[in-house]
Amino acid sequence: MQAMRKIRNPFAGSRQEDYHCFGCSPDNLHGLHLQFWKNDDEVIAIWEPDSRFEGWKGIVHGGIQATLIDEVASWYIFAVLGTSGVTSDLNIRYKKPLPVNARKILVRAHSPISKKRLLTLACSIQDEAGVEYATGEVTYFIFPETVAREKYRYPGKEAFLD
Repeated sequence: MQAMRKIRNPFAGSRQEDYHCFGCSPDNLHGLHLQFWKNDDEVIAIWEPDSRFEGWKGIVHGGIQATLIDEVASWYIFAVLGTSGVTSDLNIRYKKPLPVNARKILVRAHSPISKKRLLTLACSIQDEAGVEYATGEVTYFIFPETVAREKYRYPGKEAFLD
């Protein structure tokens, strides 16, 4: 088992003045400010919720949970597959209410299944103790790396990991 490796965010900083991703931009005041790690064959985002992301009293909004799952899946594609893509399908199963005062949430993407240009990832939202709050499957339409670089400003796999 490898040690967890932090994934760099090459989109952040002065080079990308128009980078305002709700999920991962450190400069979006209203965003989630997600950071990512690679651990063996999975990508993990670690997040601490707060009341700004509340739906029902004391519970993280279901749309925020869907965003967490979609975002960790996209970073799997960036850092592990070495390309980019767009969400084609997103299915979420909410298992139990996710409290806004949870200390540390782990959002995981793993177990890719490829079918031509479609990639499906299994995802989950858990707390540090392993309690599972939601699971999901995200299917992405994957671009060839040359298209990702030319049309979608994908900086290359080497920009994410050493």
